[in-house]
Amino acid sequence: MLAARQNHLRTAFDEAGIDALVVSSLPNQRYLTNHVGTAGIAVLMRSGCHLLVDPRYETAVRDSQASPQACPELTVHLVQGSYDDALVDLLMGLEAAAIGFEAQHVSVATYAGWTRRLGTKSEILRPTERLVEARRAVKDLFEIDCLRRAAAGLDTVAEAAFEAVAPGVTEREVAGVIEAALRAAGYERPAFDTIVASGPNAALPHHRAGSRRLAVGDLVVLDFGGVLDGYCSDITRTVSVGSAGAEAQRLFDAVSAAQSAAVAAVTAQVDASAVDRAARAVLEQAGLGEAFGHGTGHGLGLEVHEDPRLSRTQAGVAQPPRPLAAGMVVTIEPGAYLPGFGGVRIEDDVLVTAGGCELLTTVPRALRACGR
Repeated sequence: MLAARQNHLRTAFDEAGIDALVVSSLPNQRYLTNHVGTAGIAVLMRSGCHLLVDPRYETAVRDSQASPQACPELTVHLVQGSYDDALVDLLMGLEAAAIGFEAQHVSVATYAGWTRRLGTKSEILRPTERLVEARRAVKDLFEIDCLRRAAAGLDTVAEAAFEAVAPGVTEREVAGVIEAALRAAGYERPAFDTIVASGPNAALPHHRAGSRRLAVGDLVVLDFGGVLDGYCSDITRTVSVGSAGAEAQRLFDAVSAAQSAAVAAVTAQVDASAVDRAARAVLEQAGLGEAFGHGTGHGLGLEVHEDPRLSRTQAGVAQPPRPLAAGMVVTIEPGAYLPGFGGVRIEDDVLVTAGGCELLTTVPRALRACGR
């Protein structure tokens, strides 16, 4: 598994003009080496791989290398002092004419430190852009299995969330129930800050759960997910406190139809923007085009927001094609938000297939009346 991932990345070396890649991103390190930690640096060569870790991770790396998922041809370097010093010492001894680094994950100060320490050899450094992330977008069978399980486990969490929604309960209390249910279901941690947005707060797409108390008639946006074996799930359901009013039902029905249209548009080779257009067209027809201000979805994996992005193209701006590919896992999450009233968002995780898609999240999507 790791050998296939590393070899796939090496196919990009010639085009990037490099002989090795310094991997600073921790999710990218996990993807390529199975290293799990809050610090580390990997250097992937055309043959072999180096991993720099400090003593906190020595035992974990040794145990990982004794497992069936061992990283092939891995040389571990134990860092006793500065990671940057250890990296420069390693680079000075490598037989490589050009060494790439992840420009997106390296600060200006860090890069300046590397070049200062490398001296005249600093000319070997080459910035690269998202070489690993581009390959992470299409999941392998191990990752798909992890993502299926991460999505399926949200059923029981959603039931706990629905039970917690009631008049007089605060948003923060509902979020606490959701996060406790994630732990009880076996998730390592929430995949992001849980969103519970009620009443007028539901018109704020990324509202943080606060002290507002839920009231009868509120729409409540519940957006949550968990991390299972390193992989993220992400779901949104909108419920009402008591029976929904006519305007709330109208808003919900429009978003539900938009989401169904977007899901139906997902298949391999379709451009990501076409999925966004499918959702947006339904909302525009319902007079809610201006109420949908964000993209229709994003990739899922080791991070909760990955490639690809399912968003609209800018009018009059030429953009390269962004075709979906079988094996990508994405969210489909259109929404509509009316300031002062509230909002609706419905989100599911889907696996792109050659002939369409597979819905990974199975929590019912109907507008549910809670707290009665």
